[in-house]
Amino acid sequence: MKKHRSAREYRGSNCLNCDHPLDISDKYCPSCGQLNSTKKLSFDDFFYEFFAGVFAYDSKLRNTLSVLLFSPGKLTDDYKNGKRVRYANPFKFYLSVSIIFFIIYSFTNSFDFGDAGANNAQEVQELSPEELEKLREDLNKVPALQNSPLNIDSLLLGERPPAAKSYQDKYISEKEMDSLGLFNSFAPQLELYEQFYLETEIRNSETAMDSLHHYPSTYNKWMYKKVVDYTAFKEEPMIFVKYFISKLPLIIFFYLPVFALFIWLLYWRRPFNYMEHLIFTFHVQSTFFVIMAFALILDYILNTSSITGFASLVFLFYLYKALRKFYKQGRFKTLVKFILLNGIFLTLAVIAATISLLASFAIY
Repeated sequence: MKKHRSAREYRGSNCLNCDHPLDISDKYCPSCGQLNSTKKLSFDDFFYEFFAGVFAYDSKLRNTLSVLLFSPGKLTDDYKNGKRVRYANPFKFYLSVSIIFFIIYSFTNSFDFGDAGANNAQEVQELSPEELEKLREDLNKVPALQNSPLNIDSLLLGERPPAAKSYQDKYISEKEMDSLGLFNSFAPQLELYEQFYLETEIRNSETAMDSLHHYPSTYNKWMYKKVVDYTAFKEEPMIFVKYFISKLPLIIFFYLPVFALFIWLLYWRRPFNYMEHLIFTFHVQSTFFVIMAFALILDYILNTSSITGFASLVFLFYLYKALRKFYKQGRFKTLVKFILLNGIFLTLAVIAATISLLASFAIY
């Protein structure tokens, strides 16, 4: 029978990782924590260590979830008091839970940005000749359309009149842009690039700059690429929605430390440092993702949307209880700070979402 790598006969006098002196009784290096073993790693040793690590994390995960969900505020309190080995790292746990939540969210939510105008036009085209003639007569009776340059048939068929201007009418040279300056030339340059792309459908920015006789600077090419991206997003909004949702776990990860700063300011008289407020914030946000993930799954299975609404109320109650447990203040003080924190959170969320949307579009 094969002996495990931790057996006494495989123990050395120095750590193979950090060269710290070891005794034969040392199962692990007291300096770096590596197993004291000189045995070469075999296939079964590798799998044993792998699954031991998995099950150890699985045990931490169970402990973390049970305390997090059923004892609001206790997990952060334990973490603050040094009881950490039994629980998962709050930051790793948050990232894992948030990624799972957004995968579930993307799976259970279908975003329909269909072109309603195109659908209506298709319905009109499916009318019988008699119905079309009756609709044409009714439209001709509308005073606003009698002197309109738009053709009634084009309205019925969902067609747009041809563009009155081409990109050449909006053309602005590189020299003219330089004379206007960066700020004043922004709008005319944007309009030119948009009209040029709509007419030529040239996606390559280098080719477009060459055709427009503009210098292929990084800024010019970036602006043209954003025009192309914006046009594509208008036609297929799901492209950007999916891209933005994929970035949300990381965006929220960097947003939470800012929110934790406001919690620290609100509780500045309490004996907590900033890091303890931050851990509390990550634990609470992780709870939100766990609760809402279960709610989304139930809504999807039962074909309803009421469970997520109820789950939101459950989370708000959970947050109140977590604030009371961790910060150990009375009901009235906790309620006032609960309301203030929710207001701050929503305000910061709007600002962060706006900045994130613009930044995501800029680097897409």
